Amino acid sequence: MGLLLGCIADDFTGATDLAGTLVREGMRTVQMIGVPAPGTPLPDVDAVVIALKSRTIAPADAIAQSLEALEWLRGHGCRQYFFKYCSTFDSTDEGNIGPVAEALLDALDSDFTIACPAFPRNNRTICKGYLFAGNVLLNESGMQDHPLTPMRDPNLVRVLDRQTSGAVGLVAYDTIRRGAAATAAAFDAARRKGDRFAITDALDEDDLMVIGEACAGFPLITGGSGVAIGLPENFRRAGLLKSGIAADALPSITGHAAVLSGSCSRATNEQVTLMARDHPSFQVDPRALARGESVAQAAVDWATPLLADGPILVYATAAPDAVRKIQSELGADKAGALVEEAMAAIARGLVDAGVRRMIVAGGETSGAVVGALNVPGLRIGPEIDPGVPWTASLGNPAMLLALKSGNFGTPDFFTKAFGVLS
Repeated sequence: MGLLLGCIADDFTGATDLAGTLVREGMRTVQMIGVPAPGTPLPDVDAVVIALKSRTIAPADAIAQSLEALEWLRGHGCRQYFFKYCSTFDSTDEGNIGPVAEALLDALDSDFTIACPAFPRNNRTICKGYLFAGNVLLNESGMQDHPLTPMRDPNLVRVLDRQTSGAVGLVAYDTIRRGAAATAAAFDAARRKGDRFAITDALDEDDLMVIGEACAGFPLITGGSGVAIGLPENFRRAGLLKSGIAADALPSITGHAAVLSGSCSRATNEQVTLMARDHPSFQVDPRALARGESVAQAAVDWATPLLADGPILVYATAAPDAVRKIQSELGADKAGALVEEAMAAIARGLVDAGVRRMIVAGGETSGAVVGALNVPGLRIGPEIDPGVPWTASLGNPAMLLALKSGNFGTPDFFTKAFGVLS
């Protein structure tokens, strides 16, 4: 019958977030790391999420990678496509959300879709087109200090309009609260008016279910993982998806445990601080990396004799002021690349030392780690916190991995996550 839903995510943790949402709603899902090679075998699943590393690269490169992923998914007969980006909509005025979404619409010969990054389970809501993180606007949430994609404008209509050539409209919550039929009619009206995109308000998961139902016939949907909660039910109504399947089952895998954190978000800073109080921790210094010191080997040598006693923590996480100071000294791109390369090397060393359960915090860090470990794909398992499931690698050695977006998770996420496995 082919795949039901083909998804393209602009970073690794975002892909895991989306895949976990689909599994929770009853779709058997795998996440592939990059565009699979032709002929790559797939397990018997309903959805595939292709994880790219395209959020912060040049827009032309992001478009090319996304179109390659779309072509692979189209070759597997997907009935609908989803472009996933972060619930904080973080990007720049040049992209990459708008340019990629437009390119995908063109490739699918479609003239309209929505943009809905709302994720109420993680306190991301949209009201009158303004994105809130908890009780504050996005630009007051800490995202204004993001080292690569600072978000200083919370109005998503304005943000997306600066990134696209097509018109951007708004379907507000008072329409969505009237149900799927009224929402679908509003989408039709926006299309007739000439809008190519509609930002959709969403204050809770009921709104997301309405939006998902109203988008049942769309070739392409764009948004955060939240809006995907309504899509599996569309397939059930069409008789294409079975109910009652244990979509989150994972194999039992034992081995040492470790946490690698490259994110400098506010949430991850809290998580690192809490874990470091009770567990051995090693801080990666970008300045030492820039001086050519063997920081990665030092971290592995430090960790190896400690692994038998429980989870260890290796982190490059730092407060915003410290991050800005390092970036001013080294340059933002160089500092980021040095940390990613070091974390990748540390991950390889820890796996060689017997680590088989690993948490990685930060989208860029997660991408670097799974690339270094040659992980071709992930089977999605049970959720730890909203947007963050455990996964099992499809390659060798078999591992359990939790790839966490920097902004996600409660302060005790790292220690709590290992308890989910026991």
